[in-house]
Amino acid sequence: MITTDDFYNVMCAMVPLYFAMLVAYASVKWWKIFSPEQCSGINRFVAVFAVPVLSFHFISQNNPYQMDAKFILADTLSKVLVLLFLSLWAILRGGLDWLITLFSVATLPNTLVMGIPLLEAMYGDFTQSLMVQLVVLQCIIWYTLLLFLFEYRAATILIQTQFPGPTAASISKFEIDGDVISLDGRDPLHTESETDGAGRIRVRIRRSTSSAPSSSIVITPRASNLSGAEVYSVNTPGPAHELFGYGSASPRLSGYGSSDVYSLQPTPRASNVNELETTTGTATSTPGWVRSPAGGRIFRQASPVFAGMRMVWESPGNGGGGGGGGESEGGKDAVGGEKDLSFRDCAKIPVDEEADTKGSATNQEMPSALVMIRLILIMVGRKLSRNPNTYSSVLGLLWSLISFKWNVGMPSLVKYSIKIISDAGLGMAMFSLGLFMALQPRIIACGTKMASIGMLIRFCGGPLLMSAASIVVGLRGDRLHTAIVQAALPQGIVPFVFAREYGLHPDILSTGVIFGMLVSLPVTLLYYLLLGL
Repeated sequence: MITTDDFYNVMCAMVPLYFAMLVAYASVKWWKIFSPEQCSGINRFVAVFAVPVLSFHFISQNNPYQMDAKFILADTLSKVLVLLFLSLWAILRGGLDWLITLFSVATLPNTLVMGIPLLEAMYGDFTQSLMVQLVVLQCIIWYTLLLFLFEYRAATILIQTQFPGPTAASISKFEIDGDVISLDGRDPLHTESETDGAGRIRVRIRRSTSSAPSSSIVITPRASNLSGAEVYSVNTPGPAHELFGYGSASPRLSGYGSSDVYSLQPTPRASNVNELETTTGTATSTPGWVRSPAGGRIFRQASPVFAGMRMVWESPGNGGGGGGGGESEGGKDAVGGEKDLSFRDCAKIPVDEEADTKGSATNQEMPSALVMIRLILIMVGRKLSRNPNTYSSVLGLLWSLISFKWNVGMPSLVKYSIKIISDAGLGMAMFSLGLFMALQPRIIACGTKMASIGMLIRFCGGPLLMSAASIVVGLRGDRLHTAIVQAALPQGIVPFVFAREYGLHPDILSTGVIFGMLVSLPVTLLYYLLLGL
């Protein structure tokens, strides 16, 4: 039975976190204390130092030789069941896009920031070890799997756009330049293709420089480090930028949980464009200008790939003057040539356009599975290598293996240096989340119906599946209650980051993060009270 003291202890653990979030929200929304530039410094600190060090602190203190096998199995089983069900549904009618989004909503909560203090207050100190075990699995396995799915989707869009029809089946190798961090489309990508005598196509992918505008205003592409949150308001007031034709994005802010957080406003890029120039390699060809659909459909070229074709999305403000120019190199062979395409905005496919997307890709063929897997693994590896939280998780796990194996203590100088930063991690992570909420014009960005479905999946579907999986593997008592309550934690921030970067339902994940934080406290308390009866 839950006593008054138990309830008070839970509130003592949670109210300070929400207080930090409220102070940050009020500082930006009402008191106007922090400008976006000042928020940028705060969030960058959280992104690069506070949260990665916090992760290292918890993971390094957890004994990996005494991990709870049943608890881990229950969590893994629940996620695998969701993934299998969604995969079957995607094959029949849903599609990969909704598989990724629903998997993120149903199975990936904010365990590090919210789970550890909440569950420790509810059920005791033993829950900290359980939550840390889940954090390790999330960082090393589940976020990597999610990133793999996003990169696969991005690679599919790239291939379908630049190598439509049966052409892609002949691709035997992708060569990716070292400065290409991801296929998410944040930077314009340029492809060059060559065909050998056997008809096999070799494709080189590099960052495009041909479509960069000749302007004194330069926006330097920056690879997301995924370690803290980059925050943009959805509609930050500001003068319209002549180069891009829409209001300037708010300055970059960063620092949440373990990821970069964006709003729904497009990040300005040199190639964020809206018109398509197609030029064949013949001297008599005439450039054809085609207005791209508003809202960014995926452009799928109906005709075969011409030698020397270049495709460049142009800004509405540029008219027909920008881009990579109308001249092209001579065709190397029947399917060779160069293409220049930034497809990030194209990837943001509204729900009602999915049928059209599927229909246009009916006859699309893809490269062999081995070629695709190699391409995706390279991209995933490069993304993870630039994520500070990857290093903190791996280093924390390695140190815990050494420390608990040979009973080696961390030197006091190192221990207290880490502690002084990690102590700021929880509060600053919530403070950063408050800044993000204050910069958004609406708490519910995806509409009330979609938000209701998302909240139902997050706070009802997830706990129900977790409870079933936990009972199957034999969890009972407080461990069962811990498993159920942690499944009802608010939406994790890393999935929202990926959704924003890859242009896949970011409004749904944004609502899950913001509105979910407000709903989660009464929901988790309700679960706590019901399970204690």
